[in-house]
Amino acid sequence: MTTLIDFSHPEEAQRWSPVDDAVMGGSSNSRLQHTESGHALFAGEVSTENNGGFASVRTSGEHCAMPGATAVRLRVRGDGHDYRLRLRSSLEVEAPSWMRTFSTIPNQWIDIDLSFDDFRYEWRGRPVANAPALVPAEICGLGLVLASKEEGPFRLELASLGWR
Repeated sequence: MTTLIDFSHPEEAQRWSPVDDAVMGGSSNSRLQHTESGHALFAGEVSTENNGGFASVRTSGEHCAMPGATAVRLRVRGDGHDYRLRLRSSLEVEAPSWMRTFSTIPNQWIDIDLSFDDFRYEWRGRPVANAPALVPAEICGLGLVLASKEEGPFRLELASLGWR
């Protein structure tokens, strides 16, 4: 396993920016911040007001590429919600991205392995026909998404993101 992101470094949380449903008129909010316990925390509140219902954070840059990888491994402690990991191979704002849902267990640290074969190419939550191949070396952006359309607070702690 190769560690791509070690969330124990406080500066890592500063690389991530929120992109919530407010961009489309909603009122959900989120943030990724470093915690005193030495992890990153993706947290906030989802609201379905004004047709909202999602919260997300993302990062981009050369530190996202995974040459030769076949899977992503996350070490997380969640709240029981299902989250999505987003892999971007284009920095264009309106470009589709590769998405994979993963489940969490409330208040329990778990390692989650996500095979690249199981990622779906999507645009705004809908599958894209004739998807190009997912090329791990070309990944230039990562994101975390909670798109449950269920109102309320959420909390996902992150220790690391790596690949094999």
